[in-house]
Amino acid sequence: MGAQVKQKVTAVFDVGKTNKKFFLFDTKYRTVYKEYTSIREIVDEDGFPTEDIFALQDWIKSVFNKIVLSDLFDIKSVNFSTYGASFIHLDENGEILTPLYNYLKPIPSKIIDEFKKNYGDVSAETGTPESGMLNSGMQLYWLKKCQPEVFKKIKYSLHFPQYISYLFTGIPLSEYTSLGCHTGLWDYNKQDYHSWVYKEDINMKLPPIVSAQTSLNTVYQEKKIRIGVGIHDSSAALLPFIYSEKQPFLLVSTGTWSISLNPFNTEKLSKKDIQNNCLNYMKVDGGRVKATRFFMGNEYSLQVKKLSAFFNQNLGFHKTINFDSKLYLKLKNDRHFKFSFEQISVGENTVEITDLAQFKSYNEAYHQLMIDLMRIQEITIKNAIGDTKINKIYIDGGFTDNDIFIKLMGHCFQNYKVRTTKSPLGSAIGAAMVISKKESNKKFLKKRYVMRKLSSLKILNES
Repeated sequence: MGAQVKQKVTAVFDVGKTNKKFFLFDTKYRTVYKEYTSIREIVDEDGFPTEDIFALQDWIKSVFNKIVLSDLFDIKSVNFSTYGASFIHLDENGEILTPLYNYLKPIPSKIIDEFKKNYGDVSAETGTPESGMLNSGMQLYWLKKCQPEVFKKIKYSLHFPQYISYLFTGIPLSEYTSLGCHTGLWDYNKQDYHSWVYKEDINMKLPPIVSAQTSLNTVYQEKKIRIGVGIHDSSAALLPFIYSEKQPFLLVSTGTWSISLNPFNTEKLSKKDIQNNCLNYMKVDGGRVKATRFFMGNEYSLQVKKLSAFFNQNLGFHKTINFDSKLYLKLKNDRHFKFSFEQISVGENTVEITDLAQFKSYNEAYHQLMIDLMRIQEITIKNAIGDTKINKIYIDGGFTDNDIFIKLMGHCFQNYKVRTTKSPLGSAIGAAMVISKKESNKKFLKKRYVMRKLSSLKILNES
């Protein structure tokens, strides 16, 4: 018998804050292999939790080497999707100089004040609401001011997706979607780094910029493989829809963050937009995407832990709860928030302390939590749509499995065609597609994403 023919595949590492994922896709972007892991966080020099970059590197190399040596698969290309707002700083020898600082790590207020004094408010020009370390450009400014000796040693600062690519190629690069995701570095009006970046010589730390569609032909363990340069995960999640849907749409990408992405609104952001928590993401061609975001998934996790403790239920109990129309009808008319959120600002209707004793059951409290979160979600979606003539909304990501969230989305946006997907692999598929030359169409979305049509809840309309 002849040797077994290996299946040609594209490999993708999709690195989230919680789960690190590895996928192999066939030529039709069907998953033929997957592997997940989670890595325990370590702490930086200030005791703040952060990614264990060395443990992550070990996992990446171990998984990839195993597949390269496999008798089943022939890896033709590999790409990388990761969360944004994160830098790896390298010295002239390619050695890592600092921890991978957590984007939630606070920046001293005196540094923020000094920046504003020197450069004013750059948020509208950079499409970036002021968000501390989430504005990764501010991390470089902070390093220069607070750790000048470390800053001097930096040869290159690589955004997270480009660093993982660098592990395979040894070639330092910058890439548009990472530079354009709430970094404070990019002036969308000039299509260049903002003037403050040049004045602080931070541009000298950033390697040449390429498109996410770039790939490098590399020999890895005596095998020729095309290596992608990596892509920011939210921009990657948007790609399959951009490639497949020609009519204007909005994508609500849910997970740790709920991000509403409008690739059909390319207007300059106003100061009012920034006040409404609007920001810009960037398409692979450098074009702007109007977006809004809020920390829904993170806040949700914090709150369900409190519910579990108060009502003496296991942590996974929330997954068993389905939409209860009677409960919703009972709760919906009170427009005041009942939950005090830890990491979401809701303005004047904020309550200082959540009184869980006011609820008769976990089920009732959970419904109220989802109602409160949906009130914020509804506002952020409308802000992202703006004046764009959109009649279709796609929902992707982890909350597509949340029955209450999905039913409320269908009801709140009953004047739109709302579609939810059953594919949790949006950013991974996008990373695979961006280095492919293949065309796509609406049939791809229907087949690969298993679209489900949402509609208004009749019982609610009759109430």
